[in-house]
Amino acid sequence: MADGAPLLQLRDVTKFYRGPEGVASPPVLDGVSLEVAAGESIAIVGPSGSGKSTLLNIIGTLDRPDEGTVILAGRDLASMHDADLARVRSTQIGFVFQLHHLLPQCTVLENVLVPTLAAADGLGPPEGRARRLLDRVGLADRTTYRPAQLSGGERQRVAVVRALINRPRLLLADEPTGSLDHASADALAQLLVELNGEEGVTLIVVTHALGLAARMGCCYELRDGQLALRLEDGS
Repeated sequence: MADGAPLLQLRDVTKFYRGPEGVASPPVLDGVSLEVAAGESIAIVGPSGSGKSTLLNIIGTLDRPDEGTVILAGRDLASMHDADLARVRSTQIGFVFQLHHLLPQCTVLENVLVPTLAAADGLGPPEGRARRLLDRVGLADRTTYRPAQLSGGERQRVAVVRALINRPRLLLADEPTGSLDHASADALAQLLVELNGEEGVTLIVVTHALGLAARMGCCYELRDGQLALRLEDGS
């Protein structure tokens, strides 16, 4: 990646879904372009069904665009083979979803360490980093607990630590506060903002929660397949 270049670039990204007879519907994403600098935080809002999660999945290499390019750290993700994309996902991208997707049979510490099994990054034993991050999010005394023994807010904090364990350059959060009560959602929103700065990770949040969106550096709205900067007055 050249000095000064954005960490993430989307250029004219278009995505269709086809019906049972193979007929393409109107594009859910229609020529979406976006640039995100390293360390930046952005929110993407929009009505249900507008394609927010589809866009996040394309950025995170869980899906491919039908047209356009997705460039992360100078590499065109849309043209990479599946094996190379899997490597990018495990080393450069972290995911936080509305549902935590923790393994119920594993302890908190074991859940956090799962992503390290596929990413030998040469940065030393990952357990020390896992324990430091768990301490940072207030879960140092929960390392031996299993998900069923945690509150919803605690489970989501474990999911955030798991997403950060491999030192990703990009953290993607899809409705991360959607299943939490107001107090837990507010605490998680503040935690994401703080970790964005402390870890130097670029943060993209898809959310219906305008309070969470307002904490990001800027906010975009996805509507009718088009992405546009959302101004402070909501326009």
